[in-house]
Amino acid sequence: MELERSPLARPFPHLPKIDGVTLRVARAQYKSWDRCDLTLAELAPETAVAGVFTRSACASREVEIGREQVKLGRARALVVNAGNSNAFTGYRGREAVEAIMAQVAGAFDCQPSEVFVSSTGVIGVPLPKDKAKAGIEAALIAEPCGWEDAARAIGTTDTFTKGKTASALLGATRTELAGFIKGSGMIAPDMATMLGYIFTDALIEPGFLQEMLSKASEASFSCITVDSDTSTSDTVLLFATGKAENAPLASWGDAGADAFYAALLEVCRELAHLVVRDGEGAQKFIEIAVAGADSDSSARRVGLAIANSPLVKTAIAGGDANWGRVVMAVGKAGEPADRDKLSIGFGGTWAAKDGQPLPDYDEAPIARHLEGRDIRIDVDLGVGDGCATVWTCDLTHGYISINADYRS
Repeated sequence: MELERSPLARPFPHLPKIDGVTLRVARAQYKSWDRCDLTLAELAPETAVAGVFTRSACASREVEIGREQVKLGRARALVVNAGNSNAFTGYRGREAVEAIMAQVAGAFDCQPSEVFVSSTGVIGVPLPKDKAKAGIEAALIAEPCGWEDAARAIGTTDTFTKGKTASALLGATRTELAGFIKGSGMIAPDMATMLGYIFTDALIEPGFLQEMLSKASEASFSCITVDSDTSTSDTVLLFATGKAENAPLASWGDAGADAFYAALLEVCRELAHLVVRDGEGAQKFIEIAVAGADSDSSARRVGLAIANSPLVKTAIAGGDANWGRVVMAVGKAGEPADRDKLSIGFGGTWAAKDGQPLPDYDEAPIARHLEGRDIRIDVDLGVGDGCATVWTCDLTHGYISINADYRS
């Protein structure tokens, strides 16, 4: 099914070359489509790696193996395919992943544990080993490609390619970050989101790299939702080649650590936003800011309860300033809230304060705000100092159409 480009799409940015990273794409043909569907990233020896993965109890073999690999802290290659998630495929799924790891390890003269594999697509279909082998053979001899080609190859129901870059000064050394991501539906990750990959030339110890990625993920990928469904394959990996030759970062006290983290958070947050902007059928990007909560974590749970409410999402889709639906979502969240202190607003205009509608409530400015593409909902629970911001999209007929036809 040909999908129309999301009206919330952003152009793919220019991403800088990252020393120590070479990208290639190929056609493994995991589905009957006329496009590249395999991305191979060759990484410099001794590249540090960190990762966050789905918390799904039915995770794919790629995720299962990847969780163990990141503990070793080093990577030499990344292989990503689209069209087949290789999830819920038993021993055949693991054999397919191990065969890919061995094939690439042989080509790059490294350990199989240094080869990371990700897959996305239909659940329950074993990854065809012959197609995987042929696809990797083709990728190994392909000409190097650019970031957007690599991002395009891993897409499924994505309607646009998604990338982000940032830089950081580590002492006198400028370091670069570049990342791309795929994701459009089955987005409620609680750790990361679909498949995302970030590369940097900074020299960072693996343990500290993991600490920074986990922290950044909590403030970005774990704060988005499209449809409340968590994928079996969600993965975000961060690779640091060390080619910038800066003084190594190993702790928060090292010069430049805060600057690098700020750049990493910027990349993670924008990639997370882009996934929401490409939410299946999405017409509006929604930011939900929750304040006055019992704690920051409580505020995030309330925000996600609002963001995942079909009634809230369809009201926004229709431009309906039905703040009663937000009240409903707050009430069902299971978090501390005071009905008589609850305040709700849209686009900077309060509709209700302290548990009741404003006496002079004028719906006109809110209605005008809801006609736009970027929507903001403000909620103050009135019970504490906790706050959080989450992001989602509206729910339209397009979501049903895409997912009713997904396997075909």
